Amino acid sequence: MIAPHYNKPKVIAEIGCNHMGDFEIAKDLVKLAKACGADYAKFQKRHPKELLTEEQYNTPHPVAYNAYGSTYGQHREFLELSAAQHRSLKIYAESIDIGYATSVWDITSANEIIALEPDFIKVPSACNNNFEMLGLLRDNYNGDVHISFGMTTKDEEEIVVNFFEEKDAGKRLVLYSCTSGYPVPFNDVCLMEIVRLKNKFGERVQSIGFSGHHLGIAIDVAAYTLGAVWIERHFTKDRTWKGTDHAASLELPGMQKLIRDLYHTYEALGYKQEEILAIEKVQREKLKYRSR
Repeated sequence: MIAPHYNKPKVIAEIGCNHMGDFEIAKDLVKLAKACGADYAKFQKRHPKELLTEEQYNTPHPVAYNAYGSTYGQHREFLELSAAQHRSLKIYAESIDIGYATSVWDITSANEIIALEPDFIKVPSACNNNFEMLGLLRDNYNGDVHISFGMTTKDEEEIVVNFFEEKDAGKRLVLYSCTSGYPVPFNDVCLMEIVRLKNKFGERVQSIGFSGHHLGIAIDVAAYTLGAVWIERHFTKDRTWKGTDHAASLELPGMQKLIRDLYHTYEALGYKQEEILAIEKVQREKLKYRSR
């Protein structure tokens, strides 16, 4: 019997911009995410000229090696897929029985993705204070809203949840424990934040998730046992590819092992259905100490 407070984990393969602006790579990553057993393949949608100030747009990328343009804005434009391409990716994902989702970074992107009617839309940590966009998702979208709480104060967390509760939309929220870094050293993962979020908001929102940017897969299993139902990890075909997120991503074998271990952990998180299990009875008869 599974312990009553554990739900089956839901895994998001965060493709993000790891497709490097190539639609065929994006589509292939959806197929690979399905092969791994992920529940959702997730992307990102930005309109850089809306999102960035003129200064930000025209500033060079801080790491020249990872840049796909001479300015940060041009770099971001290069990595963007069109709304039509996102629609095609959603159709393709559903045709192979994996969910499609996207993080949105601005109003235009939010409207474009709302029109696709995915199961959920994600708000990244960088944008969880954009209340114009949060209001659009709260009032003009019927699906769930997933929000990361990286680089966010406790007061800001409360304001976001209150904002949704004002329209009785708190139960559409999934809140993610997250540390905003790429990659994040283990001492900065701060897993107990999952417990804090669950204790503070667990009765007010739909569920709690964990968005990890660390290395390896052990941390995600621990996150699940601490109460994170949704586990989100960046996903790529090759961690050595050019770009910011690849180094903190899992490749195919890593994602397969993560999902395997999460599901095995779910199966293991139970109580004994009887004092002596059937598998133990033979061993009890054979090995149990008997007084002479």
